[in-house]
This record gives sequence, structure tokens and C-alpha cells, in this order.
Amino acid sequence: MKYLIAGLGNLGYEYQNTRHNIGFKILDAFAEASNISFRDKRYGYTCEHKYKSRTFILLKPSTYMNRSGLAVNYYLNKAKITPDNLLVLVDDIALPFGTIRIRPKGGDGGHNGLANINQVLGTQNYARLRFGIGNNFYSGQQVDYVLSEWDDEEIKYLPEKIGICIEIIKSFGTIGLQFTMTRYNKSTE
Repeated sequence: MKYLIAGLGNLGYEYQNTRHNIGFKILDAFAEASNISFRDKRYGYTCEHKYKSRTFILLKPSTYMNRSGLAVNYYLNKAKITPDNLLVLVDDIALPFGTIRIRPKGGDGGHNGLANINQVLGTQNYARLRFGIGNNFYSGQQVDYVLSEWDDEEIKYLPEKIGICIEIIKSFGTIGLQFTMTRYNKSTE
């Protein structure tokens, strides 16, 4: 079985430690813990991890957030993976910081990366792991907030929360989406 795990983010040093790049941050930690390295390929940085007879293709799109669908679609087709085996990692301002939710499908919630994936794939029926970044911003300041760096208090908890995300990714591929949702959605508040 093959799974495409797409972490959304933007390339460039200026975005590296921003809230909007949590998808990249999770995949970087996954790769580091698995002793694998990303390679620059068409439409993104990728690497593969074998775990319990499953192949996880990790993807950090190089198309920038608003065109993530191009990279996701390309790697789904290239690896012959259906949207059932796709998991997209994304930041979510509707969830308090550190709250993690895995969902089987859904709208984009105003997230441009998800909106583009939905448009390019022609479906919303794929799993997404939403990482809560909170909404500690004034009206009209959303873009500045998501593109700003984590504060000192958040940085303390990031490693633990990212570790849980890695567990969820492995669980998604081994015990399935429903059991993973049951196991983790309540315990990650």
C-alpha cells in the first residue's frame, strides 16, 4: 500500500518557522526521525519511508501554498495513489493552538492551499490533518498572523505536538482513517 502525505507550506527562509508552514515542519521532523532526506524533484521535495509494509511518500510542494494542488495531483498520478490514501497536513486558524484534528473530507475553511487541491483534484474527499494555530489576531490581520513566527510559549509545545502528528500519519497508513480519528481526535485537545 502507498500513501501520499502532503505537508503544505511555502519555500524560502523567510517562511521556514511560520505558522503557515506547519505542514513542512511536521514532514521535516518525520524525515529526521526516520533518517531519510528530501530530494528536490518536480513540483516538490519528496522522500519515501517504509513502515509496516506501507510506503509513505512525503511531499513538500515547491509550487507555493496557493498552487499546492498541482504538486499533489502530479504525485498521486505518478505513484498511482487514489485520494483515499492521501493525507494533507495543514494549519487551521479555527482550532486553538496545538489542537490536532484528522478529518476524512471537507471544505477548505478559507485555506488557499486546500482550496487549490480541491479545485485541481475535483473532490474534497481526501483526509486532512488540521493543526490548530489559533486566531490571536485582529480583524484584517489574518495574513500577517499565519505568516508570522511561533511565539515563545508555542515553541515549547511544538515538538510534542509534532510528535503526535507523526504518530497520526503512521496510524492513518496502518490502522486506517476511522480508527485513527477515534484514537486521536479527542486526545489531542
